[in-house]
Amino acid sequence: MAAVHVGRPGGPARRSNLADRIYAQIKAELFDFELMPGDALSENEIAARTGASRTPVREALFRLQRDGYVDVREHSGWYVRPLDFDVFDELYEVRITLECAAAARLCALDHRPPELAELSAVWQIERSERKTDSTILWQLDEQFHAGLLAAAGNREMARIHRDVTERIRIVRRLDFVQPARVDATYEEHAEILNRLAEGDTEAAQQALKRHIRASRDAVRQITLHGLFEARDALRTRER
Repeated sequence: MAAVHVGRPGGPARRSNLADRIYAQIKAELFDFELMPGDALSENEIAARTGASRTPVREALFRLQRDGYVDVREHSGWYVRPLDFDVFDELYEVRITLECAAAARLCALDHRPPELAELSAVWQIERSERKTDSTILWQLDEQFHAGLLAAAGNREMARIHRDVTERIRIVRRLDFVQPARVDATYEEHAEILNRLAEGDTEAAQQALKRHIRASRDAVRQITLHGLFEARDALRTRER
């Protein structure tokens, strides 16, 4: 039987695990706006507060750079990238393309997938039963749109959709800082589900386009000053 090699303490496996943990921690701080666009990042400071050496810290930062969250300047070091709304606009358009394709597939089915019934139980409810916590809501919103792709049955479309969702999450959750957008999301999701239940492809696609673009436009208006206000609002709601 072939020998199984286990990484020694401090070896490559351990460094990889530390890099993964540091990557996840910094990304969470970015999504929670604990780190703001333009903020400087110190390898030494990150190493000190995560209890890691600089090697896994650097690995995590390079991974974040590849994913578009941070960058490095030759003479001033690492920093959080400014939000690039032109890129976000393009990603929102990719979402529209994927979700409209999913709507067409769903409307062509001769049965109603169970995923749609599960989504209806969350979104087609009385106003008094609606969630108001921003963290719960952006997660439920992601699950709604992922659920449409899952119900459509194309795993590659669903995978690409997950990748796009991950890349816009940093701004997407800002949509739920505004109470008016919370109510609108419930109503828009309910309309989408109704049109899908009717098998009306064009109406379902138009409802999806309006919904996704309204969300995009809402977060597009967030300025740097608005980000600080949004961070404070998120903290208040999540206490």
